[in-house]
Amino acid sequence: MKVNFTETILRDANQSLIATRLPYSKFEPILETMDKAGFYSVECWGGATFDVCLRYLNEDPWERLRKIRAKMPNTKLQMLLRGQNVLGYKHYPDDVVRKFVEYSVKNGIDIIRIFDALNDVRNLEVAIDETLKQGAHASGTLSYTTSPVHTLAKYQELAKDLAKMGVQSICIKDMAGIMGPQEAYDLVSSLKDAVDLPVVLHTHSTTGLAFMTYLKAVEAGVDVIDTAISPFSGGTSQPATETLAYALRQLGYEVDLDDKVLKEMADYFKGVRAEYLADGTLNPISMATDTQCLTYQIPGGMLSNLISQLKMMNALDRLDEALVETPKVRADLGYPPLVTPTSQMVGVQAVQNVLAGERYKNVGKEVKAYCRGEYGRTPAPINPEIKAKILGGDKEIEGRFAATLEPQFEKTKKELGDIAHSDEDVLSYIAFPKEAEKYFAYRKEKEENVAKYTIVEA
Repeated sequence: MKVNFTETILRDANQSLIATRLPYSKFEPILETMDKAGFYSVECWGGATFDVCLRYLNEDPWERLRKIRAKMPNTKLQMLLRGQNVLGYKHYPDDVVRKFVEYSVKNGIDIIRIFDALNDVRNLEVAIDETLKQGAHASGTLSYTTSPVHTLAKYQELAKDLAKMGVQSICIKDMAGIMGPQEAYDLVSSLKDAVDLPVVLHTHSTTGLAFMTYLKAVEAGVDVIDTAISPFSGGTSQPATETLAYALRQLGYEVDLDDKVLKEMADYFKGVRAEYLADGTLNPISMATDTQCLTYQIPGGMLSNLISQLKMMNALDRLDEALVETPKVRADLGYPPLVTPTSQMVGVQAVQNVLAGERYKNVGKEVKAYCRGEYGRTPAPINPEIKAKILGGDKEIEGRFAATLEPQFEKTKKELGDIAHSDEDVLSYIAFPKEAEKYFAYRKEKEENVAKYTIVEA
């Protein structure tokens, strides 16, 4: 049996360890080498990369993608898309979702991994439909969590719904690294029984379970696993690519990776890692094993957000109370998987409950929107008393929230006029208006400086 590998260094590995602060210039020299490794795919775009390119790196995310594509013609490029949320934190109209998918594929993406924080398939259907129309591979994703309502039968049902929509693979997304080896074996086996599609498993090393989890998933017949080249592996990232390739070969599985290329990659990224360790961007805490996730189901990024919130309010001594409150809030809100944006909502609400001394005395607009149904159908019903307290007299939304939104692309394109050089610029602005404006101003100034320099040289 063959096991395929998706390499995450260009997206999730560096997102998890160094908050996505890896500019294109840092990895450009190794791209042509990576192209020869034999990966099933390289995850290089989506998630937080888009936001961070504009906000911190002064890069055009679309240009970054085109450059990667040019350097890696033989490898499938993969991105992570938050369904109707695209790459932002709210729902966008259908025309924006379709345009985003269209231009992602035009600029070089082959595989789009499409997920929804609540596993509400209504929030996936437009993105999946457009991915198929554009001739790319739609990987339908289950956001993994455990709760009284997240059963094997429920995950099977979800996989069948995605298969009906036409996805070409099913991905299990364990964003918190809480899936144990037996859970992996049982879930992969049940999905293999439910649908005739390749199954992909994504997890994190946060809790220390990932290597064992992958081995049992492979035993159950998983087709693809997500790994990170060793210098950017472990901790809140994925397990090491080379280690799993070595172990799986020893166990008799076929692995089509070139070990010489993997060594070149590792040697290169050791240097990159050293730079980020030296300047403090790579915090040793991110590299450690943290088993609190198993108790509280809190992903690493969410835990650091909780800590920073409490620090800002001079209340770090209340962290243990916030940790205990988090699963209670999650249960009240219908057991949402803790992934962007629901992880932020649950975490913020837990902190507010603890600091106010009264549960749900202070409620943010996102949690109100969530209770109204703007984010979709919750896995279990929201606690009716809590919902009534949060909503007051507000009406709940019936049906799919995105269907109530007016088309936005053409309208925004007209408003931007010459500020946008392309349709891609329009999409950047729709996703992150302030950050895109800042980047457009930076780009204009850079172009003017180049023009001035050229005139002087002439």
